[in-house]
Amino acid sequence: MRTTMSLDDKLMKELMDVTGAATKTEAVHLAIAEFIRRKKLEGLKALSGKVRIADNWQELEELELKEQQKRERHRRGHR
Repeated sequence: MRTTMSLDDKLMKELMDVTGAATKTEAVHLAIAEFIRRKKLEGLKALSGKVRIADNWQELEELELKEQQKRERHRRGHR
């Protein structure tokens, strides 16, 4: 998408220096991507302590292994 913006020259130069971008477009893309990534991380951090995870991973792992063995036996023609 083509967009026209008025940006501060000093900020743009600093952004290009910090990101190592060769063009203004690349610098802006990198900055936007990083901003989005950080906002998503903030959202995940906000969930800290709010999500309960069942501590039955060992049971689930055993069930998964049994299912894999069952599928393998079936694949080989055993019942």
